[in-house]
Amino acid sequence: MAATQEDVKLLGIVGSPFVCRVQIALKLKGVEYKFLEENLGNKSDLLLKYNPVHKKVPVFVHNEKPIAESLVIVEYIDETWKNNPILPSDPYQRALARFWSKFIDDKIVGAVWKSVFTVDEKEREKNVEETYEALQFLENELKDKKFFGGEEFGLVDIAAVFIAFWIPIFQEIAGLQLFTSEKFPILYKWSQESLNHPFVQEVLPPRDPLFTFFKARYESLSASNRLI
Repeated sequence: MAATQEDVKLLGIVGSPFVCRVQIALKLKGVEYKFLEENLGNKSDLLLKYNPVHKKVPVFVHNEKPIAESLVIVEYIDETWKNNPILPSDPYQRALARFWSKFIDDKIVGAVWKSVFTVDEKEREKNVEETYEALQFLENELKDKKFFGGEEFGLVDIAAVFIAFWIPIFQEIAGLQLFTSEKFPILYKWSQESLNHPFVQEVLPPRDPLFTFFKARYESLSASNRLI
């Protein structure tokens, strides 16, 4: 049964890699939805109602049933709409996909953020090294595959769009070389394939406003550090 706009809502903000994951999954499935943009500085009653635990986006609402956490939402979407599978059918491959998706959140997202938006130099260096190590694990895992699941764009690729799109923005702002074609040639090639995927292209936020937003944040942090 196809979903209508009345059935499906997504609470989110433009520019969030986690919201983008859900949008990619919905695009892959061809599910129509209503996007409700949040202001995290002034959270709506709807957000507090649907996600009282974390009070964060994304929140996916299907027939008034709310679900939080991007990877959980993507799996729910995959199980609810059966066309264009996002997870493999084989149980072992599904387990691997879940493992590497969680690995990206646990080992890469936070380390990259702290590599850029941390004033302490030692802390920054530590997180840069952790980022290199984690990206090398993904480089080794990808090997000669087009996507992490093989020929089809799947769960790990959706999770890793953060690497393909957001890391280049962050490293340019901070003057770092976290993710380059020289350091990670296999992963870099994957990133170009992923960014050129039609469903990804359709939902990625505009780069320039995102760059401007994070650059201002970085410069504000740097300025406050100089005043200390």
